Formats: sequence, structure tokens, C-alpha cells
Amino acid sequence: MRKRHEKAEIAAKLDLAEQMAAQGTLHADIAKHLGISIMTYHRWRKARGTMVSTAQSPAEINRNDVLNECALVKRNDELQLENSRLRHLVAELLLEKMKVEERLLRNSAKNFEHNDIR
Repeated sequence: MRKRHEKAEIAAKLDLAEQMAAQGTLHADIAKHLGISIMTYHRWRKARGTMVSTAQSPAEINRNDVLNECALVKRNDELQLENSRLRHLVAELLLEKMKVEERLLRNSAKNFEHNDIR
């Protein structure tokens, strides 16, 4: 079974990979150290938009940037979950509204027929 990595985990691993690349570590060795395939490593880098040639040295990497990125990823996941729940609630409310409207139409039709007979 394949493992799905969390976005925060990917960000942390890519930061570590950038540090290793700045020290001259080969891509294959970086991927092996991270416990991923070389293709996964390259896909992650491409998705992030970083290039090894522009990798920062360990002294330049700002820990707060990593923490902020992790917090943003977590907040995004929370918002997606909340959005999903809200969509579900809206769908339920729309169905309930339709049921109420149908009942009102049936009742008004019955009242009209009943009043028409008199």
C-alpha cells in the first residue's frame, strides 16, 4: 500500500532536502535519506517550484517560514473540511425546503378543491 504524505510533511522533507543539496549531497542519496523514490523527490520539487541550483544554505533557511507554511497548509485543510461540511448542510436544507414547499402546494390544492366544492 502506498503512503500518502501530508503537505506539512512534504514541506519539512523538502526543506531538509534543500539543506542536504546545499551540502553537495546527490539527489539519489537525498531521496534515500527521506525514504522516498527519486521520482517522488523530483515531483515534489517541481510542485514546490524550487530548483536545486537556488537551494539555500542551512544558515539562510528561516525556521519561521517553514512553520508558517505548515500552519497555512493545516489551515487550508481545516477550511476544506469546513467547506465540505457546509456544502452538505446546504444540500440538506435545500431538500428540506423542497419538501416543505411540496406540502404547502398539496395543502393549498386541497383547500382550493374543498372551497370550490362548497
